[in-house]
This record gives sequence, structure tokens and C-alpha cells, in this order.
Amino acid sequence: MRLGVISALAEEQQGLIEAMQSPYKLTHGMRDYTAGKLWEIDAVCVLSRIGKVAAAMTASILVEKFGVTHIVFTGVAGSADNLVNVGDIVVADSLLQHDIDASPLFPRYQVPLTGLSHFESDLDLSNRLGDAASHFIENTLHQVIEPAEKLEFGLVQPQLHRGLIASGDQFIRSRAQIALLKQAHPELLAVEMEGAAVAQVCFELGIPFTVIRTISDKANEEAAVDFMRFVKSVASRYAFDLIKAFCKASS
Repeated sequence: MRLGVISALAEEQQGLIEAMQSPYKLTHGMRDYTAGKLWEIDAVCVLSRIGKVAAAMTASILVEKFGVTHIVFTGVAGSADNLVNVGDIVVADSLLQHDIDASPLFPRYQVPLTGLSHFESDLDLSNRLGDAASHFIENTLHQVIEPAEKLEFGLVQPQLHRGLIASGDQFIRSRAQIALLKQAHPELLAVEMEGAAVAQVCFELGIPFTVIRTISDKANEEAAVDFMRFVKSVASRYAFDLIKAFCKASS
């Protein structure tokens, strides 16, 4: 396995590069790719930047230039379900692009010429990440998150969820937007801006992938403020420990 680890923001990948053994950096396409070993796993870490095009380009380069064989996208997302709360973790079983619409030429939400609207993540990778997330919630979270932060963000007892994540080139920040998405996709758990683009690239290139997201906000009118506070205070510690547990279980 050569693992590609993608995040959208620097805070989401903080610590992973510092933990990398024998790292070396190569800049390509305005991105810094850092390769080395993460807990005995050959890995390449990179920030995709924000949005579907940026994420698709990053995933393609990871495969074509750096030869990664598996991809994990880790970061934050907004909740799209009343039972999914800030601090919860969502592992994607499938992903779709909620803003794609080539109708009437193709059904709405279907990616033209693929025949698919939903791209399924790799079951083995998702199961291993799910196990890592469960271990983190049950055994590690209380060690890395301060009591004041738990109180601030309401991290009483974070939960693990498996299901549908939707991506689009909008930051979802209103209850009305979420209501429309839930009407179209009742099973939707979380919204973000990159995962489904990575899913499409991996599908077309035959690369196993999965996406794991920590819920940073409720995708409502307070989302922008909550998102930045959570990313700066908490997200990096979630991502670090989740990838650490995943790599140790995979080595």
C-alpha cells in the first residue's frame, strides 16, 4: 500500500507531516506533497485546497505522479441530519455531487457518461477507518480534547455514523439549503466541498478510497463562525489520531 492522505485545510492535516518518518517534499501544481512513512505505512500527504476541481486535481496527481494505491480524505463537514452533531464522525459509504445537474440529457445528480450518481467508497478501507474512529471516540478523545473545549462545542458523547456524504462548490450555511438537500436525499448525513470529486477520480482510475469527516457545524446560519472555531481548536487532533490508528491497524 502507498497511502495518499488528502485534507482541504492546513489545520486538518497539522501534525501528520510532523509525525512522518524520513519525509521529503515535492512541490507540483501549486501544492506541497510530502512523502515518507506514517506509522510504517508508505504515505504521501497533501492539502487539496477547497472545492471539487481542486480536490480532483490533487487526487489525480497523487495517483499519476506519486503512485499512491489507496486514498483517504480526512477533514471536517457540516451536519445534514438532526442526529449528527458537532464532534461526531461520519465515514462515507457513498458520495454524490449535490450541485451537478445535466438534465434533461442525463438524470439529475448523475455524473454524465458514468451512469452513476452515488460513488461507493472502498468497504475495507471504510471499515478500518470506522474501527479507528470507534477506538478514538471510546479511548482517546477524552485525552486529547480539553474539558473546556468539550463544553464549548458540546462534545458530550460523540458518535460514529456511516452513510451518504454530499459535496458541492458551495459552503452550506442555511437551514433552507439543508432542507432542500434532505428532501432530495433523505439519507444524507453530511455536506462538504471535496469528497465526491475525489470519489469520481478514484472510480475512474480504479483506486480504493474512503472519506472520513468530523462534524464542525450544523450547516446553518451560524456555520461559518462555528466552522472556523472548530477547525482551529479541534479538527487537527481528530485527524491526527484517526489516521494514526488507521495506519497502525494497516501496517
